[in-house]
Amino acid sequence: MSYLIDGHNLIPKIPGLSLEAMDDEEQLVALLQEFCRIARKRVDVYFDNAPAGQPRTRKYGAVQAYFVQQGTPADQAIEARLLRLGKQARNWTVVSSDRRVQTAGKAAHARVISSEAFADLLIQTRQAKTPGKADEPDMSVGEIDEWLRLFGGKTK
Repeated sequence: MSYLIDGHNLIPKIPGLSLEAMDDEEQLVALLQEFCRIARKRVDVYFDNAPAGQPRTRKYGAVQAYFVQQGTPADQAIEARLLRLGKQARNWTVVSSDRRVQTAGKAAHARVISSEAFADLLIQTRQAKTPGKADEPDMSVGEIDEWLRLFGGKTK
């Protein structure tokens, strides 16, 4: 399942992030990139009040950021995206605590969760063990020497 996120609605729900920060959008995108890597999800995040001359869309790996021009709220852009998705909206989760966005998500038959609930999920995902080295048992010195001997490496 992929996520459609109301970015400026989510930022104040995440501890350590603030709408007052100059790089609040970049901080959120970095957290979302980590979430996507760990959870293997895709995220489209919408930010409103983009300054003129800024690219409208930027790709950050599994995170696609949409910067909506001033005068058009991100809410409206999310609603339009849900309409374009049509029946595919069922495969998306809308993240916002804004009632207008939640209503649009439900009308499109998308899953809807609040920004607070997603912030909790984001924190839990970051705290969960990352598969890989942390789950592998440590090898003894003898086992390492045996592997080196088998594959032509030098031992102590």
